[in-house]
Amino acid sequence: MSDLPTEHNEFEDEDDFGSESHGIEFIVEEVEFELADAQDLTSWIERVAEVHEHEIVQLTYIFCSDEYLHKVNVEYLDHDTYTDVITFDNADDADIIEGDIFVSVERVRENAVIHGVTFRDELHRVMIHGVLHLLGYADKDLLSQTAMRKKEDDCLLLRTF
Repeated sequence: MSDLPTEHNEFEDEDDFGSESHGIEFIVEEVEFELADAQDLTSWIERVAEVHEHEIVQLTYIFCSDEYLHKVNVEYLDHDTYTDVITFDNADDADIIEGDIFVSVERVRENAVIHGVTFRDELHRVMIHGVLHLLGYADKDLLSQTAMRKKEDDCLLLRTF
């Protein structure tokens, strides 16, 4: 998102996080957060894209606070609500993944407690939910929400870490 604030903390060690070489970047905005297993996450997300016959050109995850994501939601989508994830698709071609996925770390923590799952599993679910949107899956009605949840579960099974 070119209009968004550009000050951020990037995970810069490519050997540890694989962000630049794989087209996947992880950024933290306005929240205390450290991403565990970034290299494994990168491999998993690439595997999901490959299974769906897509190539990742550029995928940026922005891990942020509830307030930060709320501002994005209001400014870019005209939605005055809090959410756990917002996905922006920047791809011009249907077979590539190019986009930005904003994740509220605070909302993920809260949802993990509500759903009785670990923070790690809920974080991974939300991260792959954003990728599924970039792959063309929607979740606007009950039927598509159910299908999306099944796809999330299928993708979570592809994790090897």
